[in-house]
Amino acid sequence: MCYSAQIYAEFKRFQREFGAVMDLETYVATFWPGEKKWPRAKAPRAMLRELEEMGPPELREALVAQDKADIAALEAELFDLRRRVADAQRSLQVKETKKALEDVRIGTSKGKAARRRLDILKGLSSDDDRIFPGMYAPVMVWEDGQRVVKPMRYQCRPADKPPLYDRKFPGTYNARRDNLEGFWRDLFGVSHGVMVANRFYENVEGPDGRNRVLEFSPRDGGPMLVACLWARWVDAKGEEPELLSFAAITDEPEPEVAAVGHDRTIINLKPEHLDGWLDPDPGNLAALYAILDDKRHPYYEHREVA
Repeated sequence: MCYSAQIYAEFKRFQREFGAVMDLETYVATFWPGEKKWPRAKAPRAMLRELEEMGPPELREALVAQDKADIAALEAELFDLRRRVADAQRSLQVKETKKALEDVRIGTSKGKAARRRLDILKGLSSDDDRIFPGMYAPVMVWEDGQRVVKPMRYQCRPADKPPLYDRKFPGTYNARRDNLEGFWRDLFGVSHGVMVANRFYENVEGPDGRNRVLEFSPRDGGPMLVACLWARWVDAKGEEPELLSFAAITDEPEPEVAAVGHDRTIINLKPEHLDGWLDPDPGNLAALYAILDDKRHPYYEHREVA
């Protein structure tokens, strides 16, 4: 399962390297709900920063205002967490209790996470182009005879599923190749996309039984054209915003990935198959499987990360 990836977060890179155009209307609708009080879509900081620079005025203003609100909320959260840890540490000097130990552990862990988020918002972190399930990413699709970039959530909700589907099936950010004509049959051969990534991350159990996070990147340094499926979901009652969402297709692991304990690998398309994948013929699934079979096999180097 590709639970995280470092991606091409900025539209300008798609425009420069793939000649793609931006679906600006969908970007605005996704990140500026207007009068409707829908929560802001979560996205890598690099993606939002670009929109603040090039988006229409109403979008820029909304994003900057939300940034200020998020920074204020995180600073308040950090203050409360520091106080929680300090209070617990003072209690431990008098008597060791389970509650005080837990307060130190939980407060410290949450504090580190909040600090990371705050550093990203303030532009103090280089980890600003990484996505996790539930976050939005630019996805390239085929529309009106050209490559188009749309913002989509990394966790796919098919058109006929209710919102609670997201909680019931949290793993739908990945689509197994061996289930494309099963669970994913309504999208395979119909709605294809490509996410461009430099690295992907996996949870792997170490020799000691503890979880490790491994970062994989192609040895040749080239970007990965990750084969995806996507869906458009619309709430018939108009109570929820329209949702574009996607899943990365995974296959049997490359040998070097299997050797370190993981059982799946994303499908890295060859550039010559890009348009054939983006503009599929639903009546010729064999041709699509042939594209997946002819994927790239760069050696994926790995390292353990925090």
